[in-house]
Amino acid sequence: MIEFVRNVRLWFTPEEIREEGRTPDYRFSLANERTFLAWLRTALALIGGGFAVDQFLPDLRWGWRVGLAFALLAAGVLCSLRAVNHWVRCERAMRRGDDLPVSRFPALLGIAVAVVAVAMVVVVLAGWEG
Repeated sequence: MIEFVRNVRLWFTPEEIREEGRTPDYRFSLANERTFLAWLRTALALIGGGFAVDQFLPDLRWGWRVGLAFALLAAGVLCSLRAVNHWVRCERAMRRGDDLPVSRFPALLGIAVAVVAVAMVVVVLAGWEG
């Protein structure tokens, strides 16, 4: 937990990351940044999907609509927070010469999106009014 709090603090003071270890090859830092941006694009797509479900499916039962929209919005929020945390963790690991951190988050996000997709298939097969 203490490490997570330190990482959150580093989100807002990235200059402190430079004080750790040695500067990695800039190509690795740029690749880390591209990965960060890919996670943010994924987060934006999930958030957009959540709004789309809520706004463009008014005939869908309220519980289904809100549940699916909330699941997508929550996944987008978690994905955006995870993006910045992963960027900090990878940058610190590269500077220290450590192995890059591993995470279960991609698997959890994939499962969450699959569950929402299955729920949407059920909704489509059952009809909008259910």
